[in-house]
Amino acid sequence: MSADRPVAREDLEAAQAEAARWDDRWANDTSNNPNKFSAQRRDAHRRVDELTAALKAQGDQPMTDHEELCAELDRRFPDADHGTVVEHEGVSYRCRFYPLEKSRSRKSVTRWGRSWERV
Repeated sequence: MSADRPVAREDLEAAQAEAARWDDRWANDTSNNPNKFSAQRRDAHRRVDELTAALKAQGDQPMTDHEELCAELDRRFPDADHGTVVEHEGVSYRCRFYPLEKSRSRKSVTRWGRSWERV
C-alpha cells in the first residue's frame, strides 16, 4: 500500500487472486513438504486482510454494525488491555484479544486480533 494513494477495490481483487493462486499451488502440490508455499500463502492472505481493513477504514467497503462499534471503541480507548471493561453509551464492553495467525510450529502467536464484547 502506498501512502500517497488510497486503496482501490481493484487492489483487493488482485490480492485475492494472488491468494487464490498460492492456495491452488499448495493444494495441487504433490511433494512431501507440508510447509511448501506457506510463506507465500501467509503473505498473500495477510495482504488481503490489510487491504480489506484499509477499504473499510476509507469507507469504500461497508462495515458490519459490530465492526463499526469496535472501531469506535478502539478510537475512544486505544490503550485498552485484554479484559478491560469500559462503558460506552450506557453499555459495558470488554476488550478481547484473539490469535489471528500462529507460527509454523503452532506454539506461539505471530498476529493478534482485537475485538469488543458486550458484558
